[in-house]
Amino acid sequence: MAIYGLVPKKKWGQHFIIDRNILNKVIRTAQVEKKDLVLEIGPGLGEMTLALARQARKVIAVEIDPKLVEILKKKAVDYPNVEVLKGDILKIDFNQLFDREGGRIKVVANLPYQISAPLLFRFIESKEVFSTLTLMLQKEVAERMVATPGTKEYGPLSIFVQLFSNVSICFYIKPSTFSPPPKVDSAVVNIVFREKPIVKLEDEKWFRKVVRGCFGYRRKTLINGLKHSGLSLLKDLEQQIESIGIDPRRRPETLTIQEFARLAEALNT
Repeated sequence: MAIYGLVPKKKWGQHFIIDRNILNKVIRTAQVEKKDLVLEIGPGLGEMTLALARQARKVIAVEIDPKLVEILKKKAVDYPNVEVLKGDILKIDFNQLFDREGGRIKVVANLPYQISAPLLFRFIESKEVFSTLTLMLQKEVAERMVATPGTKEYGPLSIFVQLFSNVSICFYIKPSTFSPPPKVDSAVVNIVFREKPIVKLEDEKWFRKVVRGCFGYRRKTLINGLKHSGLSLLKDLEQQIESIGIDPRRRPETLTIQEFARLAEALNT
């Protein structure tokens, strides 16, 4: 960073990996092979980019910082299988990328903390595009992803990730691994998308709305949360919920994914 006169920018959540052992461990976790197309997000100074390029068919590195883009392009000049794109990953059309490259994509990334949750939801929406995701993100978000019903971490992110994938926390990372060090611990998670969701959904978009509606007022009971959700529901809501064997006075965080699927189907009138 000193050589290039770089100062990490807080607005983009820049925390660069400075521990090569951790970097190599992340790449091993991702199980990158010669046939793989890899999408890297926030490549920084390109240390992981070049390491991935030595193992993958192609690496597409998306970077929002124009100064880093220029540095990356110079460092990757001897790597014809590296493409550096300047852009905001939240605005990248993943389906267009899939169509252009003609194959499913592995994601390997050190995610900026402030975009990790919204980006995860985008990955889920475009799940057909990806095979696996190996992500470094804040410990709190990782634990929400693997949370089980009845725990305080359990919520929409837990449900949507687990519905469509097998997710696991592979290992934790201390702040000293990064420069500048973040204020919280990080974790590396591995997500492998399922061929089919763990429960069949009649209307996936409606299911998402019901889950979000239930958790919109987390401290309320299921019935009160739904009444305040803004969803178009019938007047006999309480009876509808009881008819599928769910107590409307339960709290949303106690429901399993299967129960949310039954609830969404019952309310989809």
